[in-house]
Amino acid sequence: MTGQEPNVRIGDVSGSTFAIGNHAHAESHQHSTGTPADQELLAAVRELRADLARVRATEQTAALGEALADTEAELTRTGQASPTRRERLRELLTDSQSLLTVLASAGTVAGLLGL
Repeated sequence: MTGQEPNVRIGDVSGSTFAIGNHAHAESHQHSTGTPADQELLAAVRELRADLARVRATEQTAALGEALADTEAELTRTGQASPTRRERLRELLTDSQSLLTVLASAGTVAGLLGL
């Protein structure tokens, strides 16, 4: 490698489509992962996370927010939430019964988790 050649660095490209070179061709195919129920849970988790940002933070809401973020990441990455992750959310939502009555989104997530 001579000092005249360009220096190229490529970081994380997950979820990206790109092509390099004179006649390069890039094609992207997005496939939905997870069942419709998992997709519905993902939407509900995102809505509840947004709603939690609107309430006064407590230890309970912080723990719930962290668990929701982890669940969202897992659903986004794998298309499903593991039984362990679902159980953790159930526990936190059960402990936050007063939150369920205030936020409709919490009730939606709880319902999707079988509470």
